[in-house]
Amino acid sequence: MEYITVSAKTLDDAITEALVQLGVTSDQLDYQVIEKGSAGFLGIGMKQAVIKARRKEEVKEKEPEIEIPKADLSQVKEPVRKEEKKEVPKKDSIKKESPKKDHGKKEFAKKEPKKKPVVKEQPANDAPEKKEVELAKVEACTIEACEKFVSDVLKAMDMTDVKVTSVVDEEGALSIDMEGSNMGILIGKRGQTLDSLQYLTNRVANKMQEGYVRVKLDTEDYRRRRKETLENLAKNIASKVKRNRRTVSLEPMNPYERRIIHSALQADPAVSTHSEGEEPYRRVVVTLVRNNR
Repeated sequence: MEYITVSAKTLDDAITEALVQLGVTSDQLDYQVIEKGSAGFLGIGMKQAVIKARRKEEVKEKEPEIEIPKADLSQVKEPVRKEEKKEVPKKDSIKKESPKKDHGKKEFAKKEPKKKPVVKEQPANDAPEKKEVELAKVEACTIEACEKFVSDVLKAMDMTDVKVTSVVDEEGALSIDMEGSNMGILIGKRGQTLDSLQYLTNRVANKMQEGYVRVKLDTEDYRRRRKETLENLAKNIASKVKRNRRTVSLEPMNPYERRIIHSALQADPAVSTHSEGEEPYRRVVVTLVRNNR
């Protein structure tokens, strides 16, 4: 497959855009970095990251299983163990049921098929149907402590020119936004650095007051852009599952991003989603609904 050229503000954004365009997961992507990109000084001289990407060639699956020699099949049928297993229950059943009438045997045979084990499907964790925890009213001392903590962390990272602002959004959560240069360092690979800082800030907030306080950290509108990217990825993966009729497993994601995938495909009757694995390697799996196979 020929390479496609993708450019974006950062290298991570370029890789994500390539995944969306090719409709593949990260383990199936082959790419070359043409230009790493740079933020410049205060936006002046900024260069976009450029990569060439293509889908990795798929390896042929398990050809040896098709060519099974006949000698092996005959050897499997020859042992007498199977016949012995069949004869033993017949003798036992005749001895036990001999004093009973034939009608009793027929009733016994009819009752057996009804005792089938019922398999219960496990509800998918991360499903968007979970009840939201009631949030406590954010106090002024909590806002001040969170802003100070974020500012101190940024200073420790030599990011002194970052402006920190906060507001309580319509959901009752404390939303903190950071503005400055070279914010790609703060975002990290697929938002991992930003998520880690958000987790620590949540811990600080919930030590300051009673009740549960939720803190959201964002910079350069990353959360909205990431959500749109994941929603597009979910739709492309769903189309791939319908076309190839094969289950697709996405790359590991945090609970927030997994919920975005679940929500994006919730209204699609042709596919279903669930999560597999343990944190931090838990991932979303997209499967074709049985009625559509």
